[in-house]
Amino acid sequence: MKKFKSDFLHTMQERGFIHQISDESGLDDLLTKETVTAYIGFDPTAPSLHAGSLIQIMMLHWFQATGHRAISLMGGGTGMVGDPSFKDEARQLMTIETIENNIASIKKVFSNYLRYGEGAKDALMINNADWLRSINYLEFLRDVGRYFSVNRMLSFDSVKTRLEREHSLSFLEFNYMILQAYDFVELAKRYGCRLQMGGSDQWGNIVNGIDLGHRMGTPQLYALTSPLLTTSSGAKMGKSATGAVWLNADMLSAYDFWQYWRNTEDADVPRFLKLYTTLPMSEVGRLSTLAGSEINEVKKILATEITAILHGRAAAEEAAETARKTFEEGAIADNLPSIEVPTGELEAGVGLLSLIVRAGLAASNGEARRHIQGGAVRINDKQVADERMAVGAGEVTTDGVIKLSLGKKKHILVRPA
Repeated sequence: MKKFKSDFLHTMQERGFIHQISDESGLDDLLTKETVTAYIGFDPTAPSLHAGSLIQIMMLHWFQATGHRAISLMGGGTGMVGDPSFKDEARQLMTIETIENNIASIKKVFSNYLRYGEGAKDALMINNADWLRSINYLEFLRDVGRYFSVNRMLSFDSVKTRLEREHSLSFLEFNYMILQAYDFVELAKRYGCRLQMGGSDQWGNIVNGIDLGHRMGTPQLYALTSPLLTTSSGAKMGKSATGAVWLNADMLSAYDFWQYWRNTEDADVPRFLKLYTTLPMSEVGRLSTLAGSEINEVKKILATEITAILHGRAAAEEAAETARKTFEEGAIADNLPSIEVPTGELEAGVGLLSLIVRAGLAASNGEARRHIQGGAVRINDKQVADERMAVGAGEVTTDGVIKLSLGKKKHILVRPA
């Protein structure tokens, strides 16, 4: 294992963030000599990023924590095209209004990980729409496009994979890698940015930017990518059985976010402690040696530490306490996820299948029926076997709610409205 001189690369290596670096020695030397500026781009494909983006956000966090300047680049321009990397089909095009609304929503989470301001080491939030939307097409083709070889672009895995599968790749999408490369050059010229980071699927796009910068007269630029993560069972990070694990609190509660990490597979705990928490490595090492029944306590620490960075320490500890009351005491905790059902509907009786779907515990009546037949559904902690059951006012507890459960870990409170 290479021994790095710079605090940043040492931290990246120690915590398992490094997949590839374009010039290890050159970047390591630069980081030891001066305050370096680096960026990662985030395209606004939804109103929130999900947990799959956390590894990149944590890279920016550690970059600033080790004394450098981080840029979180919002893709207000590139979002109009959509990154085709390793996608089987084109992303749905969004209006400028949707893109701007998504960016405004996405921005909310970054201040939990980065310190923004006007200082030399304060992070910057920048939108590539500032330069991409005003591009003169003919000038761009002449001044930038001439440096790109179509032969080489076709050789990149992100493009080659799509073509080998005989899936269409539009000319619009084909331009994405040029726009991303140009972003790197613009950031180098405007902000002295020398490093672009991202997931390993971005390697070709980042190297394109380094090559373009060389041709357009920037100082030497660098690339650093992280591994694309899956869980030990092969599941994609940021996805759960019920959908995306969103970072915005208005799209996923702190409790549900905490539960996602609490349910981490045993084999993933040491790796996730390194990547997603700021615990000292000595503590990570100690926790990683625990096994047996103690691993569940470590998972609670993991979930609480990750949730505390995003949602705040108080919300994380409240989520942990809610889980403790629910699972260890069997109590109904007020801050469990809930839905409201009009009192009139409950008095008339709501079909159990439709209630399970409304609560988000199943995607369809058929799936809800299979859960019931499998013995996984409980109302007020009592197993339900009758799929034709009508849930009504008689099920409302003295706490004024109905506790609807799927298995041991998913609970929704049904509140009369």
